[in-house]
Amino acid sequence: MRPDTTPTRLRLDLALGGLADAFRGMTARADEVQCTCHWGSPAELALLKTPDVPLSPGLLRRTWDAPDWADHGAVLRRILPQFARSLVGGEVEPVFGMYEVGRSFARGHWQLWPTRQSTAVREFLHAWWAHSLLDPAPAVPVHELLALCAEASATTVPWLTVWESLDDEVSDQHLAKAVAVWEYGLLGDQLPWDAWDAWDDEDESGLRGELTTWLVHHAPTRLRTREGCGPLLHRVRLMGLSGPARWEDPHWPGHRY
Repeated sequence: MRPDTTPTRLRLDLALGGLADAFRGMTARADEVQCTCHWGSPAELALLKTPDVPLSPGLLRRTWDAPDWADHGAVLRRILPQFARSLVGGEVEPVFGMYEVGRSFARGHWQLWPTRQSTAVREFLHAWWAHSLLDPAPAVPVHELLALCAEASATTVPWLTVWESLDDEVSDQHLAKAVAVWEYGLLGDQLPWDAWDAWDDEDESGLRGELTTWLVHHAPTRLRTREGCGPLLHRVRLMGLSGPARWEDPHWPGHRY
């Protein structure tokens, strides 16, 4: 297989290198603790307090996934270079969906970190997103990656803006797949990824509203000429309706919630 030397892949590689530079030498707090019954051993915890030592895949998963660190930000900074490369390689498999990874980023409050660090994280997410939109077979499906980026940043706007700017067959393929995955949740006025541990109803409603509005305005133009997208176009149209106008429409798919 020929190496990927596209501009978006080169940007992503530079972003991964930027993360390595920005977070080299980071450790969890010396007084950080974790449950030995449910999380792991004292020796594994000690690794998080030792800089730049690679973690096993299992330890990496338990570390980013744990919701109860005293200083989640410090733990996330410790693992970020390895974590980011594992994410890009498709080696991270959350229990339910990639939105869980986004919430791990959010718990770390990365946007409040020192400028060099927050800039490195932002560039990584944007570079990964830009590359995935033009990759016919990204390691993480685009609809899953949007959920991750939206949860990490508490908004869908910058990510959808990039998608909107692309006039490309591959990005339109990703859009058709995303609509097929999302339509059930959005037609039920729900965020189309699990929101059981979202910050609050207002945050969930905000993300859902942004996504719905964007799809109603932009998806029809992108999907109108794609073969087999007729039912999807009707479901996007229905997203712009509410109440009886939606579920009494002859094209209502019969979803039950």
